[in-house]
Amino acid sequence: QVQLVESGGGLVQAGDSLRLSCAASGRTFSSYAMGWFRQTPGKEREFVARITGSNRSYYEDSVKGRFTISRDNAKNTVYLRMNSLKPEDTAVYYCAAAIDGLGSDRFYEYRYWGQGTQVTVSS
Repeated sequence: QVQLVESGGGLVQAGDSLRLSCAASGRTFSSYAMGWFRQTPGKEREFVARITGSNRSYYEDSVKGRFTISRDNAKNTVYLRMNSLKPEDTAVYYCAAAIDGLGSDRFYEYRYWGQGTQVTVSS
């Protein structure tokens, strides 16, 4: 069992930056692929970024060049650095773990999920 706890959300203005953190329990964190997803009311959970167990990163098109995913295996933590935030980035952000080490942009391929952290970007 893996527990994930997100932090770092908040209310910011357009153009500001935030860094989300996701702390994971478990001794095999380094082998997991970690993903960030976001969700707004009435919409399906949307892929944002993922990082594989071998440290390759992938991004949804609308966040490329603005968001950066990274991981610190010594701290069992994955981060999402979000720059140049836009109002359309407003959502609840979730981190997720995929035990296959690869992950994907499909939320149903992730086994473990955090509780989410709210990000609100005002215009």
